[in-house]
Amino acid sequence: MSGTFDFISALGPQIARYVDHMQALGRNFEIPRLHLALCDRFLAARGALDLTAEAFSDWCNSMTHLTANGRRMRLQSVHRFCRWRRRTEPSCFVPDPAHFPRRQPSPRPHIFSKAQIARLLRTAEAPRRGASLLCRQVRRLAVVLLYTTGLRRGEILRLTLGDYDAGNRVLWIRETKFHKSRIIPLSEDGGRETDNFLAQRGRAGLPSGVDDPLLLVRRGGEYRAYSAEGLRSSMRGLFLAAGVRTAAGRLPRMHDLRFTFAVHALSRWYRAGVDVQARLPALATYMGHASVVSTQYYLSFLDAVTQEASERFERYCVGFLSGDGEDR
Repeated sequence: MSGTFDFISALGPQIARYVDHMQALGRNFEIPRLHLALCDRFLAARGALDLTAEAFSDWCNSMTHLTANGRRMRLQSVHRFCRWRRRTEPSCFVPDPAHFPRRQPSPRPHIFSKAQIARLLRTAEAPRRGASLLCRQVRRLAVVLLYTTGLRRGEILRLTLGDYDAGNRVLWIRETKFHKSRIIPLSEDGGRETDNFLAQRGRAGLPSGVDDPLLLVRRGGEYRAYSAEGLRSSMRGLFLAAGVRTAAGRLPRMHDLRFTFAVHALSRWYRAGVDVQARLPALATYMGHASVVSTQYYLSFLDAVTQEASERFERYCVGFLSGDGEDR
Protein backbone atom coordinates (compact mmCIF):
# COMPACT_ATOMS: atom_id res chain seq x y z
CA MET A 1 0.00 0.00 0.00
CA SER A 2 1.21 3.50 -0.87
CA GLY A 3 -0.62 6.44 0.65
CA THR A 4 -4.36 5.79 0.59
CA PHE A 5 -4.26 3.55 -2.50
CA ASP A 6 -3.76 -0.20 -2.80
CA PHE A 7 -2.13 -0.98 -6.13
CA ILE A 8 -3.64 -4.32 -7.04
CA SER A 9 -2.50 -5.18 -10.57
CA ALA A 10 0.51 -7.31 -11.47
CA LEU A 11 2.36 -4.04 -11.98
CA GLY A 12 1.16 -2.73 -8.61
CA PRO A 13 4.36 -3.34 -6.58
CA GLN A 14 6.42 -1.35 -9.08
CA ILE A 15 3.91 1.49 -9.13
CA ALA A 16 3.97 1.56 -5.33
CA ARG A 17 7.78 1.77 -5.31
CA TYR A 18 7.69 4.61 -7.82
CA VAL A 19 5.12 6.55 -5.80
CA ASP A 20 7.10 6.06 -2.59
CA HIS A 21 10.27 7.19 -4.40
CA MET A 22 8.67 10.38 -5.69
CA GLN A 23 7.13 11.20 -2.32
CA ALA A 24 10.48 10.61 -0.61
CA LEU A 25 11.86 13.36 -2.86
CA GLY A 26 9.36 15.73 -1.28
CA ARG A 27 7.04 15.89 -4.27
CA ASN A 28 3.37 16.69 -3.88
CA PHE A 29 2.30 13.54 -5.69
CA GLU A 30 -1.41 13.31 -4.95
CA ILE A 31 -2.70 13.80 -8.51
CA PRO A 32 -0.16 11.54 -10.30
CA ARG A 33 -0.77 8.90 -7.62
CA LEU A 34 -4.50 9.01 -8.40
CA HIS A 35 -3.81 8.71 -12.14
CA LEU A 36 -1.56 5.71 -11.56
CA ALA A 37 -4.17 4.10 -9.31
CA LEU A 38 -6.78 4.44 -12.06
CA CYS A 39 -4.45 2.81 -14.58
CA ASP A 40 -3.59 0.10 -12.05
CA ARG A 41 -7.25 -0.74 -11.53
CA PHE A 42 -7.83 -0.90 -15.28
CA LEU A 43 -4.95 -3.35 -15.67
CA ALA A 44 -6.22 -5.44 -12.75
CA ALA A 45 -9.75 -5.56 -14.15
CA ARG A 46 -8.54 -6.98 -17.45
CA GLY A 47 -6.05 -9.34 -15.81
CA ALA A 48 -3.08 -7.78 -17.60
CA LEU A 49 0.34 -9.01 -16.52
CA ASP A 50 2.09 -5.87 -17.72
CA LEU A 51 1.50 -2.49 -19.29
CA THR A 52 1.82 -3.21 -23.00
CA ALA A 53 1.15 -0.98 -26.00
CA GLU A 54 -2.19 -2.75 -26.48
CA ALA A 55 -3.24 -2.37 -22.83
CA PHE A 56 -2.20 1.29 -22.86
CA SER A 57 -4.22 1.90 -26.04
CA ASP A 58 -7.28 0.24 -24.48
CA TRP A 59 -6.90 2.41 -21.37
CA CYS A 60 -6.73 5.53 -23.56
CA ASN A 61 -9.92 4.47 -25.33
CA SER A 62 -11.68 4.04 -21.99
CA MET A 63 -11.25 7.77 -21.25
CA THR A 64 -13.00 9.29 -24.25
CA HIS A 65 -15.57 10.86 -21.90
CA LEU A 66 -12.88 13.08 -20.36
CA THR A 67 -11.64 16.40 -21.69
CA ALA A 68 -8.46 16.47 -23.76
CA ASN A 69 -6.61 18.08 -20.86
CA GLY A 70 -7.90 15.46 -18.43
CA ARG A 71 -6.74 12.60 -20.65
CA ARG A 72 -3.40 14.29 -21.27
CA MET A 73 -2.69 14.65 -17.54
CA ARG A 74 -3.42 10.97 -16.87
CA LEU A 75 -1.33 9.79 -19.80
CA GLN A 76 1.59 11.99 -18.77
CA SER A 77 1.56 10.54 -15.25
CA VAL A 78 1.80 7.01 -16.64
CA HIS A 79 4.44 8.10 -19.16
CA ARG A 80 6.67 9.42 -16.37
CA PHE A 81 6.27 6.17 -14.45
CA CYS A 82 7.26 4.16 -17.55
CA ARG A 83 10.36 6.31 -18.07
CA TRP A 84 11.35 5.75 -14.44
CA ARG A 85 10.79 2.01 -14.85
CA ARG A 86 12.95 1.88 -17.99
CA ARG A 87 15.99 2.77 -15.92
CA THR A 88 16.02 -0.77 -14.56
CA GLU A 89 13.94 -2.50 -17.27
CA PRO A 90 15.20 -1.25 -20.66
CA SER A 91 12.70 -3.35 -22.63
CA CYS A 92 9.55 -2.13 -20.85
CA PHE A 93 6.87 -0.26 -22.79
CA VAL A 94 7.02 3.53 -22.79
CA PRO A 95 4.19 5.41 -24.56
CA ASP A 96 4.99 8.04 -27.15
CA PRO A 97 3.82 11.46 -25.82
CA ALA A 98 3.59 12.75 -29.40
CA HIS A 99 0.33 10.79 -29.63
CA PHE A 100 -1.17 12.32 -26.49
CA PRO A 101 -4.02 14.84 -26.86
CA ARG A 102 -2.81 18.40 -27.32
CA ARG A 103 -3.30 20.73 -24.41
CA GLN A 104 -6.44 22.81 -24.80
CA PRO A 105 -7.23 26.18 -23.19
CA SER A 106 -8.77 25.65 -19.77
CA PRO A 107 -12.53 26.31 -19.62
CA ARG A 108 -13.54 29.61 -18.13
CA PRO A 109 -14.42 29.09 -14.45
CA HIS A 110 -18.09 29.13 -13.57
CA ILE A 111 -18.88 31.66 -10.85
CA PHE A 112 -21.87 30.36 -8.92
CA SER A 113 -24.54 32.88 -8.06
CA LYS A 114 -25.86 33.00 -4.50
CA ALA A 115 -29.15 31.61 -5.82
CA GLN A 116 -27.31 28.62 -7.30
CA ILE A 117 -25.49 27.97 -4.03
CA ALA A 118 -28.82 28.03 -2.21
CA ARG A 119 -30.24 25.59 -4.76
CA LEU A 120 -27.31 23.23 -4.25
CA LEU A 121 -27.86 23.24 -0.50
CA ARG A 122 -31.59 22.52 -0.88
CA THR A 123 -30.90 19.72 -3.34
CA ALA A 124 -28.22 18.20 -1.12
CA GLU A 125 -30.70 17.98 1.75
CA ALA A 126 -33.55 16.52 -0.28
CA PRO A 127 -34.09 12.76 0.13
CA ARG A 128 -33.31 10.88 -3.07
CA ARG A 129 -33.52 7.27 -4.09
CA GLY A 130 -30.47 5.26 -3.12
CA ALA A 131 -28.79 8.10 -1.21
CA SER A 132 -28.05 7.59 2.47
CA LEU A 133 -28.46 10.29 5.10
CA LEU A 134 -24.67 10.36 5.44
CA CYS A 135 -24.25 11.05 1.73
CA ARG A 136 -26.67 13.99 1.87
CA GLN A 137 -24.95 15.44 4.94
CA VAL A 138 -21.50 15.11 3.39
CA ARG A 139 -22.52 16.78 0.13
CA ARG A 140 -24.11 19.69 1.98
CA LEU A 141 -21.05 20.22 4.18
CA ALA A 142 -18.76 19.94 1.15
CA VAL A 143 -20.66 22.72 -0.63
CA VAL A 144 -20.59 24.93 2.46
CA LEU A 145 -16.87 24.49 3.14
CA LEU A 146 -15.77 24.79 -0.49
CA TYR A 147 -17.89 27.91 -0.98
CA THR A 148 -17.05 29.67 2.29
CA THR A 149 -13.35 28.79 2.52
CA GLY A 150 -12.14 28.25 -1.05
CA LEU A 151 -10.46 24.96 -0.11
CA ARG A 152 -8.89 22.85 -2.82
CA ARG A 153 -10.39 19.43 -3.44
CA GLY A 154 -7.36 17.64 -2.00
CA GLU A 155 -7.44 19.81 1.10
CA ILE A 156 -11.04 19.03 1.99
CA LEU A 157 -10.46 15.32 1.32
CA ARG A 158 -7.54 15.18 3.75
CA LEU A 159 -9.37 16.88 6.62
CA THR A 160 -9.74 14.77 9.75
CA LEU A 161 -11.85 15.38 12.83
CA GLY A 162 -8.69 16.43 14.64
CA ASP A 163 -8.14 19.21 12.09
CA TYR A 164 -11.23 21.06 13.31
CA ASP A 165 -11.03 23.19 16.46
CA ALA A 166 -14.68 23.47 17.49
CA GLY A 167 -13.92 25.94 20.29
CA ASN A 168 -12.36 28.48 17.96
CA ARG A 169 -14.10 27.28 14.79
CA VAL A 170 -10.92 27.02 12.77
CA LEU A 171 -9.57 24.38 10.37
CA TRP A 172 -5.98 23.21 10.29
CA ILE A 173 -4.92 22.63 6.68
CA ARG A 174 -1.82 20.45 6.80
CA GLU A 175 1.02 20.07 4.30
CA THR A 176 -1.00 21.09 1.29
CA LYS A 177 0.10 22.45 -2.08
CA PHE A 178 3.63 23.94 -1.99
CA HIS A 179 4.12 21.93 1.25
CA LYS A 180 2.52 24.72 3.28
CA SER A 181 0.21 24.42 6.27
CA ARG A 182 -2.20 27.09 7.43
CA ILE A 183 -4.99 27.75 9.90
CA ILE A 184 -8.20 29.22 8.51
CA PRO A 185 -11.09 30.61 10.56
CA LEU A 186 -14.53 29.57 9.42
CA SER A 187 -17.37 31.97 8.74
CA GLU A 188 -20.36 31.89 11.06
CA ASP A 189 -22.27 29.77 8.55
CA GLY A 190 -19.30 27.47 7.98
CA GLY A 191 -18.76 26.90 11.68
CA ARG A 192 -22.44 26.28 12.36
CA GLU A 193 -22.73 23.78 9.48
CA THR A 194 -19.63 21.91 10.63
CA ASP A 195 -20.89 21.74 14.21
CA ASN A 196 -24.29 20.47 13.06
CA PHE A 197 -22.65 17.85 10.84
CA LEU A 198 -20.47 16.57 13.68
CA ALA A 199 -23.44 16.47 16.05
CA GLN A 200 -25.37 14.34 13.56
CA ARG A 201 -22.38 12.06 13.14
CA GLY A 202 -22.14 11.65 16.88
CA ARG A 203 -25.81 10.76 17.25
CA ALA A 204 -25.44 8.18 14.46
CA GLY A 205 -22.48 6.56 16.24
CA LEU A 206 -20.12 7.06 13.29
CA PRO A 207 -16.31 6.97 13.73
CA SER A 208 -15.21 9.87 15.92
CA GLY A 209 -11.44 9.50 16.38
CA VAL A 210 -9.19 12.49 15.74
CA ASP A 211 -7.66 10.70 12.74
CA ASP A 212 -11.00 9.76 11.18
CA PRO A 213 -11.83 11.65 7.96
CA LEU A 214 -14.20 14.60 8.20
CA LEU A 215 -15.92 13.59 4.97
CA LEU A 216 -16.45 9.85 5.04
CA VAL A 217 -18.30 7.33 2.92
CA ARG A 218 -19.44 3.79 3.60
CA ARG A 219 -17.94 1.22 1.25
CA GLY A 220 -17.95 -2.53 1.68
CA GLY A 221 -19.45 -2.31 5.15
CA GLU A 222 -16.82 0.08 6.53
CA TYR A 223 -16.32 3.83 6.68
CA ARG A 224 -13.43 5.43 4.86
CA ALA A 225 -12.34 8.74 3.37
CA TYR A 226 -13.69 9.79 0.01
CA SER A 227 -11.35 9.35 -2.92
CA ALA A 228 -10.80 12.36 -5.18
CA GLU A 229 -12.79 10.69 -7.95
CA GLY A 230 -15.52 9.65 -5.52
CA LEU A 231 -16.12 13.17 -4.23
CA ARG A 232 -15.89 14.61 -7.73
CA SER A 233 -18.54 12.15 -8.94
CA SER A 234 -20.80 12.89 -5.97
CA MET A 235 -20.58 16.65 -6.52
CA ARG A 236 -21.23 16.33 -10.25
CA GLY A 237 -24.33 14.35 -9.39
CA LEU A 238 -25.40 17.17 -7.09
CA PHE A 239 -24.84 19.82 -9.78
CA LEU A 240 -26.86 17.71 -12.21
CA ALA A 241 -29.73 17.15 -9.77
CA ALA A 242 -29.83 20.87 -8.91
CA GLY A 243 -29.89 21.85 -12.58
CA VAL A 244 -26.82 24.06 -12.22
CA ARG A 245 -24.89 24.50 -15.45
CA THR A 246 -22.41 26.92 -16.90
CA ALA A 247 -23.20 29.46 -19.61
CA ALA A 248 -21.86 26.91 -22.11
CA GLY A 249 -24.32 24.29 -20.83
CA ARG A 250 -21.78 22.02 -19.13
CA LEU A 251 -21.70 20.95 -15.50
CA PRO A 252 -19.49 23.12 -13.26
CA ARG A 253 -16.31 21.73 -11.72
CA MET A 254 -15.72 21.37 -7.99
CA HIS A 255 -12.80 23.77 -8.40
CA ASP A 256 -15.23 26.44 -9.60
CA LEU A 257 -16.41 26.78 -6.00
CA ARG A 258 -12.88 27.94 -5.11
CA PHE A 259 -13.04 30.55 -7.85
CA THR A 260 -16.47 31.59 -6.60
CA PHE A 261 -15.15 32.07 -3.07
CA ALA A 262 -12.41 34.40 -4.34
CA VAL A 263 -14.72 36.31 -6.70
CA HIS A 264 -17.37 36.90 -4.06
CA ALA A 265 -14.76 38.01 -1.51
CA LEU A 266 -13.27 40.54 -3.94
CA SER A 267 -16.70 41.76 -4.95
CA ARG A 268 -17.71 42.32 -1.32
CA TRP A 269 -14.56 44.35 -0.71
CA TYR A 270 -15.13 46.52 -3.74
CA ARG A 271 -18.71 47.21 -2.72
CA ALA A 272 -17.59 48.09 0.82
CA GLY A 273 -14.99 50.52 -0.52
CA VAL A 274 -12.09 48.44 0.85
CA ASP A 275 -8.59 48.86 -0.64
CA VAL A 276 -8.56 45.53 -2.47
CA GLN A 277 -4.86 45.58 -3.34
CA ALA A 278 -4.04 45.99 0.34
CA ARG A 279 -6.24 42.98 1.20
CA LEU A 280 -4.90 40.63 -1.48
CA PRO A 281 -2.01 39.33 0.70
CA ALA A 282 -4.53 38.28 3.37
CA LEU A 283 -6.63 36.48 0.76
CA ALA A 284 -3.50 34.81 -0.64
CA THR A 285 -2.60 33.51 2.82
CA TYR A 286 -6.14 32.30 3.51
CA MET A 287 -6.28 30.41 0.19
CA GLY A 288 -2.79 28.95 0.53
CA HIS A 289 -1.25 30.69 -2.48
CA ALA A 290 2.52 30.77 -2.85
CA SER A 291 2.41 34.50 -3.63
CA VAL A 292 -0.07 37.31 -4.13
CA VAL A 293 0.50 37.01 -7.89
CA SER A 294 -1.58 33.82 -7.86
CA THR A 295 -4.39 35.67 -6.09
CA GLN A 296 -4.32 38.55 -8.57
CA TYR A 297 -5.02 35.97 -11.27
CA TYR A 298 -8.63 35.79 -10.11
CA LEU A 299 -9.17 39.42 -11.03
CA SER A 300 -9.03 38.57 -14.73
CA PHE A 301 -12.14 36.39 -14.38
CA LEU A 302 -14.29 38.83 -12.47
CA ASP A 303 -16.65 40.73 -14.71
CA ALA A 304 -18.65 41.75 -11.66
CA VAL A 305 -15.58 43.03 -9.87
CA THR A 306 -14.36 44.83 -12.98
CA GLN A 307 -17.70 46.61 -13.15
CA GLU A 308 -17.46 47.49 -9.47
CA ALA A 309 -13.94 48.88 -10.02
CA SER A 310 -15.10 50.99 -12.96
CA GLU A 311 -17.97 52.41 -10.95
CA ARG A 312 -15.64 53.26 -8.05
CA PHE A 313 -13.22 54.98 -10.40
CA GLU A 314 -16.07 56.98 -11.91
CA ARG A 315 -17.39 58.04 -8.50
CA TYR A 316 -13.99 59.23 -7.26
CA CYS A 317 -12.97 60.94 -10.50
CA VAL A 318 -16.27 62.38 -11.70
CA GLY A 319 -15.31 65.87 -10.58
CA PHE A 320 -12.00 65.83 -12.40
CA LEU A 321 -13.41 64.22 -15.54
CA SER A 322 -16.28 66.68 -15.76
CA GLY A 323 -13.75 69.48 -16.31
CA ASP A 324 -15.33 71.97 -13.94
CA GLY A 325 -12.36 72.23 -11.56
CA GLU A 326 -10.33 75.43 -11.11
CA ASP A 327 -7.04 73.71 -11.94
CA ARG A 328 -8.05 73.03 -15.52
